[in-house]
Amino acid sequence: MLSDLKIAQAAKLKPISKIASEIGLKEEEIELYGNYKAKVSLDTLKRLKNRPNGKYIDVTAITPTPLGEGKTTTTVGLGQALSKIGKKAIICIRQPSLGPVFGIKGGAAGGGYSQIIPMEDFNLHLTGDVHAIGLAHNLLAAFIDNHIFHENKLGINPQTVTFRRVVDVSDRALRNIIIGLGKDGIPRETGFDITVASEVMAILALTTSLKDLRKRLGKIVIGTTYDGKPITAEDLKVAGAMTVLLKDAIKPNLMQTLENTPAFVHCGPFANIAHGNNSILSDTIALKLADYVVTESGFGADLGAEKFMNIKCRVSGLKPDAAVIVATIRALKMHSGRFKVVAGKPLDPGLTEENLQAVKEGVENLAKQIENMRIFGIPVVVAINRFSTDTDAEIRLVKDLSLAAGAESSVTSDIHQKGGAGGKEMAEAVVKACGKKSNFKFLYPLNIPIKEKIEIIAKKIYGADGVTYLPAAEKAIRMYTDMGYADLPICMAKTHESLSHDKTLKGRPKGFTVPIRDVRLSAGAGFLYPLLGEMRTMPGLPSIPAGEKVDLDDNGQIVGLF
Repeated sequence: MLSDLKIAQAAKLKPISKIASEIGLKEEEIELYGNYKAKVSLDTLKRLKNRPNGKYIDVTAITPTPLGEGKTTTTVGLGQALSKIGKKAIICIRQPSLGPVFGIKGGAAGGGYSQIIPMEDFNLHLTGDVHAIGLAHNLLAAFIDNHIFHENKLGINPQTVTFRRVVDVSDRALRNIIIGLGKDGIPRETGFDITVASEVMAILALTTSLKDLRKRLGKIVIGTTYDGKPITAEDLKVAGAMTVLLKDAIKPNLMQTLENTPAFVHCGPFANIAHGNNSILSDTIALKLADYVVTESGFGADLGAEKFMNIKCRVSGLKPDAAVIVATIRALKMHSGRFKVVAGKPLDPGLTEENLQAVKEGVENLAKQIENMRIFGIPVVVAINRFSTDTDAEIRLVKDLSLAAGAESSVTSDIHQKGGAGGKEMAEAVVKACGKKSNFKFLYPLNIPIKEKIEIIAKKIYGADGVTYLPAAEKAIRMYTDMGYADLPICMAKTHESLSHDKTLKGRPKGFTVPIRDVRLSAGAGFLYPLLGEMRTMPGLPSIPAGEKVDLDDNGQIVGLF
């Protein structure tokens, strides 16, 4: 089979203006960025405001493994498959961070014959949104230190400044730095986060209009005064300039799949640090244009999907009609704890041989994620990405156990090798699930104490016995409660490699207690984020970065990009 990049480069693209026309966008509602990508005007929402919404499907997964479960591939393939069975479908997806693209993960446009194209544009700069977000973020960071340098009239306590700088590269050397050295600055410790961990990224993904964006940016809290009062971007008089830098980035990007299914690509917050979902605006526009909208949440159902339900849906007012949980036989075997997988190294042979006991033990993770989605009152479809090494007995076992755990249906898909045609069974199952009554509900009300919300997530979603709070977390909870932020939803920052806070605990861990190291505030995005154990907001590059393979050939064509 050809590489993902060669498949993408051989694709027959339609002009993006034609894709736009086919889904009902007017010529004046798109801004072309070349022939194959465009931005969509927010005025579209005004024209379509009275049109009923299509069906809303969230694609999520079991707890990720280094093997990759194919969640993005499934998202793209499901959209293509829905089109194959005669449904008007639109895919909504996040733009990848350049950190992972050149780090350990590589591209994130899907795979095989279920990809967003042009995949080079998708994985690289696209229309410059991520750069605009980074610039707006760093403008605020510069205003903070400039204000402190010039008399500090607001009385900012430098020791309380939590707003760090960002760059969209995995660079561990920047995690902790000292700035302001020499006669031209005031030294203090700070650091860099990756751009997708920026609160500005989260704000853009959760905003509902340009006016709302301006308001949210002004609410960003960067630290406190010496007497403990919060200092905001509005206080520093920079929120207006930040909004100006984002006036084009707020518009969703329109692209297409290998089979010319339309796809909105917009925003890219990480799901282990932030809320991990594409923008509300792209979903809202898509739901007015399509019968079925397939969106994707980052990492497992305990992370991106939980945040999709409790944060994104709460802000947008949208209600999902179904959830799709992606799994593979080999990843379920890994969750049995019987096999060790190291990224970049050959697979344990046991993962490709029939082992029903390992599958049965690993399905415990899948069963918990099914339970997690059913807590929200929506029907669940399990999608098994089939590999040639999977046996019929293993597939049958996963299907039976999925149904026993509460899934509406459990199907295999072969969208990687066959595109939409390989996902017809999945598409039919999703349509059937969307036809069932959804009793969507939030996991917790907002008007309960911060600790109670944290403990509900830890116990009901992760399966923890309880929660402990380190002194820094206790102090932060008291401070944010006193400041009036206790009614915000919770965005747990934890490892994506386990249902628990400990990445070594696979499957469905039991008998553990979640330690809350600290709690931080994203007032503009509108959530509090507790830190569970050690969480990195700036990844590092692996010993052999994926970027080593990326280059241009003699014809000027990109090679080595996934």
